[in-house]
Amino acid sequence: MPVKQLPETLINQIAAGEVIERPASAAKELIENAIDAGATRIEIATAGGGKSLVRITDNGCGMDTADLDLAVRRHCTSKISDTLDEIRTLGFRGEALPSIGSVAKLTITSRRQGDPEGAQVTVAGGRMSPVRPAAANTGTVVEVRDLFFATPARLKFLKSERAEAAAITEMVKRMAIAFPSIRFVLSGPDRSTLELSATGDDQLARIAQILGPEFRDNAIEIDAEREDVSLKGFVGVPTFNRGNSAHQYAFVNGRPVQDKLILSAIRGAYAETVPSGRYPVAVLSIQLDPAFVDVNVHPAKADVRFRDPGLVRGLIVGAIREALAREGSRASTTGGYGLMRAFRTGTDQARAPWHADQSPSRPLAEGRGFSEGQQAAFDSLTVPSGRTEAPDQPDAISRAENTVSPISFANHRLGAARAQLHENYIVSQTDDGLVIVDQHAAHERLVFEEMRKALDAGRLASQALLIPEIVDLPEEDCDRLMAHARDLDRFGLTIERFGPGAVAVRETPAMLGEIDAAHLVRDLADEIAEWNTAGGLRSKLENVAATMACHGSVRSGRRLRPEEMNALLRQMEATPGSGQCNHGRPTYIELKLSDIERLFGRS
Repeated sequence: MPVKQLPETLINQIAAGEVIERPASAAKELIENAIDAGATRIEIATAGGGKSLVRITDNGCGMDTADLDLAVRRHCTSKISDTLDEIRTLGFRGEALPSIGSVAKLTITSRRQGDPEGAQVTVAGGRMSPVRPAAANTGTVVEVRDLFFATPARLKFLKSERAEAAAITEMVKRMAIAFPSIRFVLSGPDRSTLELSATGDDQLARIAQILGPEFRDNAIEIDAEREDVSLKGFVGVPTFNRGNSAHQYAFVNGRPVQDKLILSAIRGAYAETVPSGRYPVAVLSIQLDPAFVDVNVHPAKADVRFRDPGLVRGLIVGAIREALAREGSRASTTGGYGLMRAFRTGTDQARAPWHADQSPSRPLAEGRGFSEGQQAAFDSLTVPSGRTEAPDQPDAISRAENTVSPISFANHRLGAARAQLHENYIVSQTDDGLVIVDQHAAHERLVFEEMRKALDAGRLASQALLIPEIVDLPEEDCDRLMAHARDLDRFGLTIERFGPGAVAVRETPAMLGEIDAAHLVRDLADEIAEWNTAGGLRSKLENVAATMACHGSVRSGRRLRPEEMNALLRQMEATPGSGQCNHGRPTYIELKLSDIERLFGRS
């Protein structure tokens, strides 16, 4: 079969299959053109989820008759010259307009500033009409009707009108975050109007327009640089998380991208703080020399390729972890909002069993996660052998000696303890409100951080058992445990095989004090079964530390004295990441005095 040249219309339709996948793709290309044209106001109108109509109106520089004639021809562009090494615009391939015109009915009306009149060109199914004069304001109006009418097979692959409209909305939001100085308006009969006023240089204000005002209250600013690669943006505190990754936005030199390396770096940075199945919220902007990044990986321009991917990933992970260490002890304000809703509605909120292994009346062992200066306050929590704890009062509220706590809360972020509710929740008064702390979740995090620091310094101290404890387990669990016996020994947990279906525990971590060794070993066997086939040594060791920390923490049902509660609050303030437990759940919620006053109609 002889080789032949394909007709121009068919070439454009083939290109459209890569460039224009759905209505949102067409809208994205047209909005990028408007931004490259210097627009400060962009209006987007859709109908039928973008299948029937996509209209983009901008106040950019506009085009004259000669520009319009070339703009709808393949590989005609004003944005690059002879090289792809210095791409500083969003568009550059010269394929979008001819691709759209080959599969839809495309009309472009434009007028340059200073020109007496505008011009208009129409392309329908790849057939171009001559450019003609037209009345127009300064700027450009691009109208796409009946998308894929020339390739009806493509219509079968589109989703419902509502789904396609949602995809356009999400795309507009991403573009709006990238360019806060531009006003965006999205409207049409198939949607409610979305108007995003320009916020100038205040990117956080624009992000709040998209993600809601809660993000402003829960955001941590990122500003880092490494080897001429800069990273700016905002990330949410770990407890401000979502059920999917749709609230993670990444930009490279102003270009919205959905790059796997960047998303993986965000996931890695939060690996120790966000629970499984939940996703952090992040808006990150990377700036680097255009010569060091290839944006020509795919016609849709959603992927990029960095010359030094390790540098970029390291910068993202390091910057986020540094920010979390600096401010990650903050708890999400969503807990306070939830508390306000509960008070307003008068209904109990469903509470998930965060720690099913919690049991009352468990002693707090010596040295669990507290600094030397605070250890004395917790020494009294250790119960001598043979004694059991019993509350000395029947009521559910334990008051701080029925007096105002001697500790001033003015200089402490988490305030001063005032009461303990149901032997589980510490109520603290702050300078401008109150804080409710889950004592087990909070202390679990403190123990975990102490174990991590001790692990970095070497093997954790252990205490030998006078009589080794024999733990019966399925043979496969014994095999898993013994395969990691050397790692467990670094934590001060020494085990040996004791027949085919048991292990002998000879030493336990001194930091945990008196613990249920059998319960700990069984939990570790379950953990190892979960991550035995994947992950590096460090992540595995930290999984072990998290499990041990849970066994070595203040239990629910443990009554604390005022000095003990305040020691816990002070240690939380000094510990990075104390705003969430090892499973990523919040350790405390905060309610401002202004919110409390609103509940009582005082403001």
